[in-house]
Amino acid sequence: MRPKTQPRRRGLRIAAWSLATALFVTAGLAGVVLWQHSYDMDEQRVSIRHGGHTLNGVLATPRDGRSKRHGLVVYVHGDGSVDATHDDGYKPMWEANARAGYASLSWDKPGVAGAPGNWLDQSMDDRADEAAAAIAWARARPDIDGDRIGLWGASQAGWVLPKIAAKTPVSFVIAVSPAINWLRQGRFNLLAELRADGTSAAGTEAAIARSDATRRLLERRATFEEYVTARGGDAAGMTADRWGFISKNHTADATQDLGALRGVPVLLTLAGHDINVDTADTERVYREVLDAGGALTVERYPDASHSLLKQSIEQSDLTITLTALFSPRSLFAAGFLDDQRQFLAERRRVVAG
Repeated sequence: MRPKTQPRRRGLRIAAWSLATALFVTAGLAGVVLWQHSYDMDEQRVSIRHGGHTLNGVLATPRDGRSKRHGLVVYVHGDGSVDATHDDGYKPMWEANARAGYASLSWDKPGVAGAPGNWLDQSMDDRADEAAAAIAWARARPDIDGDRIGLWGASQAGWVLPKIAAKTPVSFVIAVSPAINWLRQGRFNLLAELRADGTSAAGTEAAIARSDATRRLLERRATFEEYVTARGGDAAGMTADRWGFISKNHTADATQDLGALRGVPVLLTLAGHDINVDTADTERVYREVLDAGGALTVERYPDASHSLLKQSIEQSDLTITLTALFSPRSLFAAGFLDDQRQFLAERRRVVAG
């Protein structure tokens, strides 16, 4: 009977070694994830009072120990329900800022991650007031250099950044895929998506007609109920809150407001595969308004999508997930993080004089 037990023992040994190998690999992968998500900066939760409410924020500061007072990059979100870290997506940028000697400040949008309020109730002026309050809070801190506070904003923030600069002095602006005109952007995005989907000429014509009908409803300040009725009872994913937000903001145009940034160093970053924002229109307007002072720097990233992620990565949900887990800094277009770090380092050298 003894020989019959040997295959069983070999099987148990193989199973044990397989389990040990699997555990070793799992532990190794977990270690890689932890290492990749360990950023060279310190983070703390902060609370900022504004308009009777509290903004729940995160302040990320350098670990360099060279200065008791740091410059600050204040983050202004794009569209959507965004928390302070943008689901940790901001952290590679915060680390780049920290390596240039700058802290970063961001907060949950109202109604996100337990924050009070509802961001869909906000106008672009409301958002600018919120950011101005955050800057005032930061200027009162002993660890922040009030003369080196600037803004970072993406997409929809293009309408907010110059409004902030009109309310309070800022020493620089980093504008990432910013929009200029709400309605022009909407039409550009609609046509770009239709082309990407291979929509027929008839389908494109019908989509434009629906878009034009919606614009007419907005022009006459139609209610959400009127919008739904006009669409034959199909809200098509629209909610009453979202309709209210669009009604409040659909006339947004940054052209005139950009004058508040004249003389302010501005880094404009544009993507080569942006179907949300007409980057040619954005660059044209920024150059017309800001180029005369020589303070505008434009960087283009041919391999990037609207969010300045590598387009090749963004095309696959699985690839995004795996890259975000194992190499989050690699999500961004080549040079994007370095260019922002260098821009901030140059601001620091100019101030140091």
